[in-house]
Formats: sequence, C-alpha cells, structure tokens
Amino acid sequence: MRLVFLGPPGIGKGTYASAISKMYGIPHISTGDIFREEIKRGTELGRRIKEYVERGELVPDEIVIEVVRERLSREDCKKGFILDGFPRTLRQAQALDEMATLDLALNFVAPDEVIIERLSGRRICRRCGAIYHVKFMPPKVEGVCDICGGELYQREDDKPEVIKRRLELYRRQFKPILDFYRAKGILVDVDASEQADVVIPRIVEVLKRHGLVK
Repeated sequence: MRLVFLGPPGIGKGTYASAISKMYGIPHISTGDIFREEIKRGTELGRRIKEYVERGELVPDEIVIEVVRERLSREDCKKGFILDGFPRTLRQAQALDEMATLDLALNFVAPDEVIIERLSGRRICRRCGAIYHVKFMPPKVEGVCDICGGELYQREDDKPEVIKRRLELYRRQFKPILDFYRAKGILVDVDASEQADVVIPRIVEVLKRHGLVK
C-alpha cells in the first residue's frame, strides 16, 4: 500500500498518516521529520539543509528527492509507505513516479474557515513546546501550560491573515501536482472538515473501496 497524503497546512495530514501507519504497519514518512533529524544529528546532509532553512529558502528538489529515494529503499518500505510532505513540486512528483508505483494520492480538503480556525487557535508553550488549542484542547488555565506552567503563545504564521496567504500559496503551488495525480486516475478527495476521529474512518473506507485493505 503506497500512499501520498496531500492537503493544505493545518488540514491534519500528519495526524491521519500517523494513525493509518499504526493501523496497517507501514511507515509514515515525513520529509520535515527527516530534515529535522538530520539537522539535529549534525550530518553532512543536515548541514546542507540547515543552510537553506536558515536563509528561509526551500530545500532544492534534488536534495529532497535524494532523501526520499534513500528512505524508500529501506527494508521497512517493502510492504508500503505513507508520504507526508512530499511531493511539493511537479518535479518531485515526477521523480517519485520513477521510484515507486503509487496506489493512491489522498487529497484532504476542508473549507478555508475550518483550517483558519484550527491553525489560529493553536497555542504553544514557550518553555516545553507543548501544543494546545483554544477550542479543541484548551489548557486548564488560559495562557498557561498544564505541563510546566510556561507561557503559551501564538506563532506568527498561525495568525489568520498569514494563514490566508499560506492557503493561497498552497493552491498555486499544488495545482500542478493535483492535476498530475488526477490525470493518472489515483487522486481521491477526502473531506477533512471534521475532527480526526471522523476523518480517519473515512480514509479506511477509501482504502477498502480501492481494495487496499479488507
């Protein structure tokens, strides 16, 4: 079962991928996680990635493609995988097409106002990094972390006006990728406007409908 999870920021791709990964025993591969791990370990690759990140630039396609190619060659990907955060460009999608035959590309969709509510309500502890949500997972005391008592703050890119710009950018950037998978007949839209406990069973239904799980 080889899957790609697509969708705008704040749609919940990581949450869904993690759940499906556990249910079916296939690795959840997040390029963001791989990059962070390489930077943390101080590898040659990590140093190269860090240079781009610190300059606020996207990591070039050739580096991202190489990272994914190496990860997909590992033993745990033999039965399948879920890619989250890749591909991000048409070139990456075409390169992935040469590496593996995908079963499905799941495109998670939700109205902008739902995504804005999810992201703009997020609060993060300055001290320990714990994540809360003012509506869905509020702290016991407003503005204070339950775990360490640290101050909770809102990231700049979680402010509504910034989120709107991020969503516009996402649509422009990802239209060619969605068109690519739609033309191949493997793109499936999944309504992700509700909470994860509703969306995850929807994903399972899609997988059953396509004969990927029983």
